[in-house]
Amino acid sequence: MFKRVCVIAALLWAGGALAAVEINKATEADLDGLNGIGPATTQSILKERKKGEFKDWADLMQRVKGIGESRAAKLSAAGLTVGGTSYKDKSPKGTQPKSSQKPAESGAATLTPAAVQPADKKQPVTRQVPQESATKP
Repeated sequence: MFKRVCVIAALLWAGGALAAVEINKATEADLDGLNGIGPATTQSILKERKKGEFKDWADLMQRVKGIGESRAAKLSAAGLTVGGTSYKDKSPKGTQPKSSQKPAESGAATLTPAAVQPADKKQPVTRQVPQESATKP
């Protein structure tokens, strides 16, 4: 019976550790516990939150210095939410993400998984061993 109680407690604790952290309701310890947020960022978030809740990710990025698009994506992956939503990089309608806006260089090959072939197995190296002469001194 004791083992079952311990297993259930461990599962509940593990589930809580993986749960999302809502920025508008998180405590200082909750924020510090997230990968990518240190004490300075935690204090900045709490200071700005006293002025009013964060409406969305754009509001968070505008009000808290040091949180841009890439950091917001990392924090979202670590479990941070704003208004119950995770960060999604939304490009304006009709535009493509930055990575696909670069013109392709002429002559540059693009590798796709189908184009990549595994390297051949290394062939064993054969060495010629000098043969002993028929006559021994």
